[in-house]
Amino acid sequence: MKLILMLFMVLLLLLILSFICIWIYHNNYSSKSKRKNVQNIDSEKGNTPTQILSKFSSIELVGMKKGIVPIIDYKQIEKSTNSFEENNILGVGGFGCVYKAHFDENLDVAVKKLHCQTQNAETEFENEVELLSKIQHPNVISLLGCSINGDMRFIVYELMQNESLEAQLHGPSQGSRLTWYMRMKIALDTARGLEYLHEHCYPPVIHRDMKSSNILLDANFNAKLSDFGLAIIDGSQKKNIKLSGTLGYVAPEYLLDGKLTDKSDVYGYGVVLLELLELLLGRKPVEKLAQVQCQSLVTWAMPQLTDRSKLPNIVDPVIKDTMDLKHLYQVAAVAVLCVQREPSYRPLIKDVLHSLINQTCFVIVRLHQLILRRKRN
Repeated sequence: MKLILMLFMVLLLLLILSFICIWIYHNNYSSKSKRKNVQNIDSEKGNTPTQILSKFSSIELVGMKKGIVPIIDYKQIEKSTNSFEENNILGVGGFGCVYKAHFDENLDVAVKKLHCQTQNAETEFENEVELLSKIQHPNVISLLGCSINGDMRFIVYELMQNESLEAQLHGPSQGSRLTWYMRMKIALDTARGLEYLHEHCYPPVIHRDMKSSNILLDANFNAKLSDFGLAIIDGSQKKNIKLSGTLGYVAPEYLLDGKLTDKSDVYGYGVVLLELLELLLGRKPVEKLAQVQCQSLVTWAMPQLTDRSKLPNIVDPVIKDTMDLKHLYQVAAVAVLCVQREPSYRPLIKDVLHSLINQTCFVIVRLHQLILRRKRN
């Protein structure tokens, strides 16, 4: 009897062990399967630079910078720009040029070539790559990769087909391609990008070089912030930071006292908003009056912006008759608040965004009404 009982217990134990083995195997298999499925889904989405670039046979990825940013073979970059041919130059910056590069039949990109012979240039390169590798937002330029060759540094971005806002406003077309609605859309896109940096990045990011040449426009005139070489992480309330930026866009407290906050970006945004209004046929942020005299757009515009009778007369004729005056006054009021000398009087960018969203909705309704009216006529 005892022998039978012992045999029964052994069989029962073996049975239990078998079930445990089967359960472990099943769980491990399912887990691997799920991971594989997730990888496949992520690959189909193509959300990372590596996934985007790996689809094109002409691009050789030679490594990853800090496990995040693809490092593209220098020879591939040289070939894609046709040895940095002058005809491929898209723009010129402080440390080098930006070139159009053709990697494949379906992939044109922009390549920033930096001469890193000074520590400042090297710092800006590292800062931009570091920041953009962590930032993903529809209104911030996408980093695709980078490359190093001697004292030359290269940053590869998505190509923005309609260049910069500055080129559109002050270039050959003199703003004629930008309707009132498109300008408000650009203002809204730019505010969204800044709001993401200030409110949704941890720690927050201050761009520090907010200007129209750093707002790029894609094929559909969607706006994206670019050039993060001077950006500061968690710069709120920081003082005595080395002055950097562009005259005409730099906030007074930063220019005079070296005090940098997110309100410094808001000031630069306000100047861009004034440019979008195309005051006095494309007046630039700083205008040369004489050999030693300059006048800022803000100084010139303030008396006009606060007088409703004068405001319609200083707006570019290209857009003057395509807007509702009420909406013009509202946008001008936002610009006035953004460029206040005292930072505490300026709104947060999230408040600017909220205001512009309401006004843009108004513009869309108004545009729809005009279309319907034309159809009836």
